[in-house]
Amino acid sequence: MQIYNSQTRKKEEFVPLREGKVGMYCCGPTVYDFFHIGNARPFIMFDVLRRYLQYRGYEVTYVQNFTDVDDKMIERAKREGVSVRELGDRFIAEYWKDAGALGVKPADVHPRATEHIPQMIALIQGLIDKGMAYEQAGSVYFSTPDFPEYGKLSGQNLEDLDAGARVSVDEEKRNPLDFALWKAEKPGEPSWDSPWGKGRPGWHIECSAMSMDYLGEAFDIHAGGQDLLFPHHENEVAQSEGFTGHPFVNYWMHNGFLNIDNAKMSKSLGNFFTVRDILKEYEPEDVRMLMLSAHYRSPLNFSRDMMAQAHASLTRLYTAKDRLNALLASAKPDAPGGAGVPEKAKDIRQRFLDGMDNDFNTAEAMGAVFDLAYLANTELDENSGKAAVQAALDTLGELTGVLGLLEREQDAVPAEVREIAQRRAEARKNRDWAQSDALRGELAGMGWLAEDTPQGQKLRRA
Repeated sequence: MQIYNSQTRKKEEFVPLREGKVGMYCCGPTVYDFFHIGNARPFIMFDVLRRYLQYRGYEVTYVQNFTDVDDKMIERAKREGVSVRELGDRFIAEYWKDAGALGVKPADVHPRATEHIPQMIALIQGLIDKGMAYEQAGSVYFSTPDFPEYGKLSGQNLEDLDAGARVSVDEEKRNPLDFALWKAEKPGEPSWDSPWGKGRPGWHIECSAMSMDYLGEAFDIHAGGQDLLFPHHENEVAQSEGFTGHPFVNYWMHNGFLNIDNAKMSKSLGNFFTVRDILKEYEPEDVRMLMLSAHYRSPLNFSRDMMAQAHASLTRLYTAKDRLNALLASAKPDAPGGAGVPEKAKDIRQRFLDGMDNDFNTAEAMGAVFDLAYLANTELDENSGKAAVQAALDTLGELTGVLGLLEREQDAVPAEVREIAQRRAEARKNRDWAQSDALRGELAGMGWLAEDTPQGQKLRRA
């Protein structure tokens, strides 16, 4: 298995620190609002990475945090007249709804920043003791010049960064690139006791403290969006390795940006959408399908046309699954058809594995899944043996299960739709083609497609 490591900027063979076990951390949401469609990409992609690692036999410990105290949360809580804790509780509950709809499984641990303040204080104190952080007026800052490798994750040179940095308006900092580990208390903000007085943690220290608390001082994979590479993850590396004196993470993985109609998502452009907005118009599994259609490191465009393609692609897979289930119900063990299908399904499974092992290329893997659907549609029919149909169906379920697709329950057909479909079936039986077409149009107007198959009329959502 090859993974592109953002720190070395090349593909590397994946070798976990402990044989058969993987420790994995993914940056989670700041819970001051519904998460947006750009956030959905890492949540979905790294959910699939975790599924795939488990599928390959690894015991995975997956940690995804909730940032439940920061400037945005404080500002919104003040605006709404609620506590930061109440705001966090509300949007964590909303996260579960939207992430669940997208098929994202809960992590093994979802730590909240506010519940790990002692771990953060211990980490900060350790950096002060090592001379890599300093206190000023109740705040504590990391001293970037005292970590010579600063910039190694993002590939930026410290001298160039320093030359390009603006003079900080915060005169407490010794260097413009220094960053806050602890922020002194301000009126009206939540605060905690510390050796430096009341205050709250900086954003970067939260992830270091939480990841190390559950995964240890060194672990296998740290994942997140490309926008977090610098400064968030860069700062995580500096403070974590400054504290421990050894490498923090073996493999850094960053997904590419998601654009809206080929433009960067921005509130000022009016193209900023939460997942809650998107799910009012689109099926959640269609969103997941779109995300998996591109390599995770590539930019991805979200548009109505792309969503239509994702819906059509997913429909093809559901149709293949339904057809296989119907064939299986009537297949005979001694039927001669489809004898070569089980071996061809094995070859397709291997192509799926090859794609996923090639830096987690879900686009390549998805191509193999569609080849399987094509194989099932072209080489299996009413004359196919039960073993051949079962092999295709099992392989389809196995591979789509890794991707988290084809998991929705079959749509319950409303009584009025069933009644019209029954009338259409009667019309076809009586060869009243005009009535049959009219009723098909009526069903389409209600959002249902009537498909005529050798097994009879099938209904599915349009």
